[in-house]
Amino acid sequence: MCSSVSSVVKTKKTQPRAVFLLGFMGAGKTSVGQALARRLRWRFVDLDQRIEMREGRTIAEIFARSGEDAFRRIETAVLRRVLAELGHGSPVVVALGGGAPLRKENADLLASSHAPQVFLDAPFEVVRQRCGETAAARPLFQEEEPARLLYESRRPHYLKAQLRVDTASRSVEQAAADIACALALEPTGGE
Repeated sequence: MCSSVSSVVKTKKTQPRAVFLLGFMGAGKTSVGQALARRLRWRFVDLDQRIEMREGRTIAEIFARSGEDAFRRIETAVLRRVLAELGHGSPVVVALGGGAPLRKENADLLASSHAPQVFLDAPFEVVRQRCGETAAARPLFQEEEPARLLYESRRPHYLKAQLRVDTASRSVEQAAADIACALALEPTGGE
């Protein structure tokens, strides 16, 4: 039986080709995504890592040298590429950047994929603590109060996801297990 998770749709009759994880910085998208991918034997893609590989520079460098608007355009292009890959190879768990689902073009792309979106939720104090020393390397987490306001402004967008999993009260492995259970995801022969 699944642990308690908030869900609009708890089960799917057919296995999706992807699951998209969204949430604020420090919510656990990468760690839970990797655990979920291992559990399901699916591929794992971290959208921010793909952006850094494509651009040959860090997210912080992109923000500093090119600005947020340029970063968001790059993010959309990389998301398009990931979506184009969905029909090839094993299914994939995708950790989105915190702002990715807020851009209308990205939200439309995600909706058109028909893949479930899972909001990894944690209170601001928890994500602030998790970000800890890496907060300085996160362009939108330079100062606590603006970061808190950003968190509060993004939360309503995240709540539109089909499933919400509280990562503050679960281990990484339990969050991954709860997602797999709530979405009735079965392991495959993939990676």
